[in-house]
Amino acid sequence: MTPASPTPAGPDLILHHYPMSPFAEKARLMLGFKGLAWRSVHIPSVMPKPDVVALTGGYRRTPILQIGADIWCDTALIATVLEHRQPEPPLFPDPIKGVARIVAQWADSALFWASMGHNLGPRGAAALFANQPPEAAQAFAADRGAMSAGMTRVRPGDAASAYRGYLRRLAHMLHEQDFLLGPAPCIADFSAYHPLWFSRRLVPAMAGILDATPAVLRWMDRMEALGHGKAQRFSSTEAIAVAAAAQPAPLGDEHFQDDHGVALGSRVTVAAESFGTETTEGILRAATRTHYTLEREDGRAGRLHVHFPRIGYVLREVRA
Repeated sequence: MTPASPTPAGPDLILHHYPMSPFAEKARLMLGFKGLAWRSVHIPSVMPKPDVVALTGGYRRTPILQIGADIWCDTALIATVLEHRQPEPPLFPDPIKGVARIVAQWADSALFWASMGHNLGPRGAAALFANQPPEAAQAFAADRGAMSAGMTRVRPGDAASAYRGYLRRLAHMLHEQDFLLGPAPCIADFSAYHPLWFSRRLVPAMAGILDATPAVLRWMDRMEALGHGKAQRFSSTEAIAVAAAAQPAPLGDEHFQDDHGVALGSRVTVAAESFGTETTEGILRAATRTHYTLEREDGRAGRLHVHFPRIGYVLREVRA
């Protein structure tokens, strides 16, 4: 799924992210868990993101993982790429990989949105941007409003109620064990951790909600101790140059799963089902059980393969 060796100049894993992104923290922590070296490209937290769009063709959610001319979108798919790159320690251990993925999907959706509804209510948002000019908060609010257009927004009080309930459930899962599904962390832990990390480290004014579940706080300490691996700062200009100098990795012979009546070689778009629904357009080169691959050309980055998970994304054929 990924090239086998790093480039001579440094690690070939390039993470495009920004420090306050919770999903980026999930990716950074997975890199640390795997003990991987990676290049760190800081991107804007709000649009415009011209260098990101040069690589993805439209997708703008954070983070993205770049390996040469291959661009991997969504932390659910990035986790699978890292598992192929470094199988041990596993993110998806047998025999719990099915339940681990299900818990991770719940955490990345229901738990995440409850947490953010609580964290970014009026008091939390004011604390987050307390040391920044007013226009920074305004730009962030406008950007996230555009990303969530059409979504049902949960009121802060309702979000806090759900968040408290979910924290109690996590505490129950941690009864007499160090991690959510056993003695070692798995993908479920990384997905559940990052929205709680946002509460604790980014908006400490809202972190009191965690105090009622001390087992969760102790688990968070264990997760934080995993670290971020070996990161090397890199610029977006350098990352685009890496893509332009590379060719997409050869695609494997995984089975073509056609659920849409859209043949390989067709021009298609892929977009997230909700939140950040900007489309990426390209030629469908693969549609496996787990992900789509689109080929596209960019004037600066050259020929690229952009990969998306199937779950949570919408594939449409572009008709003349």
